Amino acid sequence: MNKIGFDNDKYLSMQSERIKERISELGGKLYLEFGGKLFDDYHASRVLPGFMPDSKLRMLMQISEEVEIVVVIGSESIEKNKVRGDLGITYQSEVLRLIDAFRGIGLYVGSVVITMYNEQPAAKAFGEKLSRLGIRVYHHYPIEGYPSDLAKIASDEGYGKNDYIETTRNLVVVTAPGPGSGKMATCLSQLYHENKRGVKAGYAKFETFPIWNIPLNHPVNLAYEAATADLDDVNMIDPFHLEAYGQTTVNYNRDVEIFPVLSAIMERVMGECPYKSPTDMGVNMAGNCIIDDDAVCEASRQEIIRRYFNALSEKRRGNDAAGNDEIIYKLELLMKKAGVTAEDRRVVSPARVKEEVTGEPAAAIELPDGRIITGKTSELLGCCAAMLLNALKALGGIPDERELISRSIIEPIQELKVKNLGGRNPRLHMEEILIALSICAVTDPEAQKAMEQLSKLKDCEAHCTVILSEVDVKTFRKLGIRLTNEPKYQEKKLYHV
Repeated sequence: MNKIGFDNDKYLSMQSERIKERISELGGKLYLEFGGKLFDDYHASRVLPGFMPDSKLRMLMQISEEVEIVVVIGSESIEKNKVRGDLGITYQSEVLRLIDAFRGIGLYVGSVVITMYNEQPAAKAFGEKLSRLGIRVYHHYPIEGYPSDLAKIASDEGYGKNDYIETTRNLVVVTAPGPGSGKMATCLSQLYHENKRGVKAGYAKFETFPIWNIPLNHPVNLAYEAATADLDDVNMIDPFHLEAYGQTTVNYNRDVEIFPVLSAIMERVMGECPYKSPTDMGVNMAGNCIIDDDAVCEASRQEIIRRYFNALSEKRRGNDAAGNDEIIYKLELLMKKAGVTAEDRRVVSPARVKEEVTGEPAAAIELPDGRIITGKTSELLGCCAAMLLNALKALGGIPDERELISRSIIEPIQELKVKNLGGRNPRLHMEEILIALSICAVTDPEAQKAMEQLSKLKDCEAHCTVILSEVDVKTFRKLGIRLTNEPKYQEKKLYHV
């Protein structure tokens, strides 16, 4: 299992102080674009073991009296019903979830901005829904000639057409449910409006990855490329920073490519651009908080392998946007750069061997102490349900031959699934086996002991030799188990659920 490689407490302290410094440097009001996920940042927690998924939120809580949050969502994402892949919910639902989460911990959410707005039906309906819920909604519009026509962009026909977002605090955090929402344009539009009102305000960017002050091909930065393989993001040396300061730093292609335009826009809006490079815009301190480089390197290599398996599976599912030959080729190159193969994921070979021996789908999980536990498909259980029971037995010190759930309990559930609920697969899924186990735990101390081990499965690695149903995938996600699978289905058919 992963060793701690990141000092989260140090990060919280350094990061909040750096943001305060930037507010002071830029004149008292800062629009801070938050790249990536503001909370539930599981990618960061996987590649920087010790980083807590809610670290950015906790950091903002340290300066909560100064913080106002603006959530941005693009009209195109609304129209296409775009889904956040790791949670399986639409961007619209994610906006609502974000607002609830921020409010739930005492952070102030000022408004929602719908960008690239042209009264598209779904975008208009979502804005009206937000208004009914008591949330202030603003609209930003497409700008003809963006981003090349600088004169028009920084004029009343460009940013000037956008709604001015009323804000009341010194630090305005601009976040979004996913990439491509228009966070940067929202910040720049606000700078234009603030300048016209005589308010001195600045812009900065908080992007955790790539980490600017570690090497270009460090596994942490390679893992970021793997995570964004479908977006055509590429890490690169920041040429502007190198020229201005003689210092080698890492950024990514989109920020480097847009910087000359961004710099020119800021000059028109503010009179001058305070930055000489894309790296200058950033405030990320994560690179200063790595305490065990070997640990974060190994964690990052494992993340690249996971991304590779996921892309293979998405291709098999027919999801060309997330898994196609180009994406897979990029991930293979990144694996080569990182010096790993698929078999370097410890749970892969045991699962494959188990399938070869039994002739049926199989699964394997690595426990916190490094033991590998497998599960096979039977007439009663799917391989992942069997693996889960075996893992709980191993963690609880329960003999393998001990039957925790009898056939007499499982068979009525199977009959219910097939005869009454229209199911085709009588085998119990993971969630069903957990419900059955929890019922047995009422009268069986050993079953209760097994249930008590569930929390120990968080952050464990697992691999299955077939693509799983969405029911099992969700259960893995809820348990915090990091799942990969082979890019094949158990049955040869066209429609899979």
